Amino acid sequence: MNPVSLAGLLYLGAFTGLFLYSLIRKIKSKNEDGKYAPLEKKDVPWLAGAVITGGILAPISLMIGLTLITGLSTSLLLNLEGVATAVIAVFLFKENAGARLWLALLCMTLAGIFLSWDPTQGKFSIIGPLLIVFAMFCWGLDNNLTRNISDKDPIQITQVKGLIGGSTSIVLALILGLYISFDFTIISALLLGFFSYGISIVFFIQALKGLGSFRTGAFFSFAPFIGAVVSLVLLREWIGWVIFPATGFMIIGLWLIISEKHAHIHIHPTVIHTHSHVHNDIHHLHTHAEPVRKEHTHEHIHTEMAHNHIHFPDIHHRHKHKPKKKKRNLKIYDFIQIYKIE
Repeated sequence: MNPVSLAGLLYLGAFTGLFLYSLIRKIKSKNEDGKYAPLEKKDVPWLAGAVITGGILAPISLMIGLTLITGLSTSLLLNLEGVATAVIAVFLFKENAGARLWLALLCMTLAGIFLSWDPTQGKFSIIGPLLIVFAMFCWGLDNNLTRNISDKDPIQITQVKGLIGGSTSIVLALILGLYISFDFTIISALLLGFFSYGISIVFFIQALKGLGSFRTGAFFSFAPFIGAVVSLVLLREWIGWVIFPATGFMIIGLWLIISEKHAHIHIHPTVIHTHSHVHNDIHHLHTHAEPVRKEHTHEHIHTEMAHNHIHFPDIHHRHKHKPKKKKRNLKIYDFIQIYKIE
């Protein structure tokens, strides 16, 4: 199947599978309140940007790139999505990241360089990897845009991405005169899309809500190792000795992120918002007419508080961080000033 059509069918598979799931969920829980907050008008710009970058540009680039390099190399190059997500998160969306996280990303970048090298020919195969890297950049931007609406229904978000992104790619394939064979291959593509894009994106959005873009993208770097194993077993693809240093760098990078601990005194300002929650932390101590123990959604108030604990940039911890002041040695002038004050 041509890459553009396949990209479209994968996302349509995500939409179709989740649409059927939503119908079943609605029938089963028709007398209950919604578990997640629905999308609102203010969410449209973030969602539109995510659809264009992650639902159209990224999958088409990935599918074309897969025709130029092996599935094994592609699987491991997907780690660069974490790099793109992290860089965009820090410089555009002002997420906090220390030296430990940047070192982790350096390791993953070195791994990507190893995987772009074809040891059999002693040269870099640049076009295929560049298309994969462009796809990772688009998905990195998509991840950061989606983070801003990650407190909304992840299934609804993924359905919108799947329907618009998939339909656009299919229309583009037809305009380009690319042939789509109506056989069992289409069913296979839709099923693959439901699992690899549909279910995957729903869980990914849930992670964005709890961890923020930087760390979610970094944890996601473990996924390509599963793709690499499948590629070795199913497709018998092997790229040579470069896989060993690449894998080593990726493991080091992943360990640096998993073992990170971030804690400091921070202030939670008063805020009124709507999102799914349970009453199991100090941010959700409000009461109901009757006790509610299940996850539920409604508008509620967070009162101002300040405390110190280990945290990630989830939807309640996206505060700014003050730059550390550089220490400097006291000079004679400083002692004179201190003497005058005393």
